[in-house]
Amino acid sequence: MLKNNIELDVKTKCIEAGITQVKLAQKIKTSAPYVNRVIRSKESIINNTFIKMMETLGYDVELRYIKRGEYDCSKND
Repeated sequence: MLKNNIELDVKTKCIEAGITQVKLAQKIKTSAPYVNRVIRSKESIINNTFIKMMETLGYDVELRYIKRGEYDCSKND
């Protein structure tokens, strides 16, 4: 199971960035309806087969968002 609510996550990140989905679509050179369709469909974000494999192995999947520049990958967690 994908634990994230992708639609809510994207909308929240847009609000935090002070950007609309329309402006986001323009910045990535696509249409606003396509952006909306993508965020409403978990299947297009995370491969359903991958989710099924992880569930079979006893795992749920959760996405973690890290703002660029805030995470130094050379440091050990």
